[in-house]
Amino acid sequence: MTEKRLVVDLELARRLERAEGCSNRAFAEAQAIGNPAGGAAWIEVGGTMAMLCGADSPITQTFGLGLWEPVGTAEFDRLEGFFLERGAHVHHEISPLADKELWPQIADRGYAAIEFTSVMFQELAFLQPAPEDGEVQIRVATAQDREVYIRTSLAGWSHVPDIEELVGPMMDTAFSAKGAVLFLAEKDGIAIATGGLNIHGGVALLAGASTIPEARRQGAQRALLSVRLKYAREAGCDIAAIGAEPGSASQRNAERQGFRIAYTRTKWELRKNSGIMAGHA
Repeated sequence: MTEKRLVVDLELARRLERAEGCSNRAFAEAQAIGNPAGGAAWIEVGGTMAMLCGADSPITQTFGLGLWEPVGTAEFDRLEGFFLERGAHVHHEISPLADKELWPQIADRGYAAIEFTSVMFQELAFLQPAPEDGEVQIRVATAQDREVYIRTSLAGWSHVPDIEELVGPMMDTAFSAKGAVLFLAEKDGIAIATGGLNIHGGVALLAGASTIPEARRQGAQRALLSVRLKYAREAGCDIAAIGAEPGSASQRNAERQGFRIAYTRTKWELRKNSGIMAGHA
């Protein structure tokens, strides 16, 4: 009998969004412990997870809005207040499978779409063994690798403005975040690429892919992906998930490796000229 494959429905969306929310929550909790004065915090409102790891951090946002319970004025007020009272922008990443009653409120409250993400998944029960690349070795990074891991990751993203200030602290925190496993790719004993894995509720969320410029197109990320998927399956996960910019090389590479697009998620920002923002000035 052929094993039944998953379909994209509300249940799957909840699992994928919860995994990402829990992953970001773990970062916020680890940052709060490592830097108590930094103000990292999180709350949950009606199933929506909101976390803050600094006003400009990409982790500072919500996940799961409208996927569990209806979102009314009181819920919006509490979530928005959580960010605004801490001097941060209000960002929600919202699945198209969220409650349809959410969309008129997004418009009425002054939000604008600023980003789109292809949320992709792969069922690990159908994972096919990948050929090993003898030139690239993959291993789990330890606390002793912290410095080289961060340096390698930042080198891979050196083309992004202010990347060290924005992402450097996140990489450092990743070593102590619950559910996070970090991997190093090495060639001839030299670190050339990194990749992360966050496990929550049987979902393995892949993130943090970075390769130093001089080592690109040498199979490092393909090897990292293969090892992480195998690790996730052995850890009891049944789904792997990844986010990519729609139409990007990252999306194409993920599709070649067996990932399917579940849906396109939209990131919304509360604009400064809205009445809500003005009330918290």
